[in-house]
Amino acid sequence: MAKRKKTRLPAALCLILPVFWLGLLVAISGIEAPLKFLAPGITIPLGLGIGRLVFTALNIVEFVVAALLFVAARNAAAPKPFRTGLYTAIGLLVFKAILIRPFLNARTNAVIAGTGETGSIWHWFYMGADTALGLVLIFLVVRAAQRWIVP
Repeated sequence: MAKRKKTRLPAALCLILPVFWLGLLVAISGIEAPLKFLAPGITIPLGLGIGRLVFTALNIVEFVVAALLFVAARNAAAPKPFRTGLYTAIGLLVFKAILIRPFLNARTNAVIAGTGETGSIWHWFYMGADTALGLVLIFLVVRAAQRWIVP
């Protein structure tokens, strides 16, 4: 029986996926979310409705990327600091998507219905989780580069 050739794909994905995820985070949370409210004709309720759709899609993509990264890290025999960072990133994703988003959705529903005020502490929690996640993703990129790129 032929010996299986080792592939570098899992290691490459350990670098590529955090960069991709970070790009999504910066593009959506850092750029799209605040800028949409500056567009002509966008009201607060309309912007919140758009934001809910965009962030739902973002969170789905983030969970897919996190799952792929988890599998890649296992297959690449990622070192403990990388795995710890990955688990932290997944924890932050769960925190913001599953624990914070329901509160944001309830607030958005109230604003759209005209019964709620704009702005809430939950937006700050979400932004804080995204900021922490961004820092963890930068850590993962650096650790992956140190482990698999830099000799």
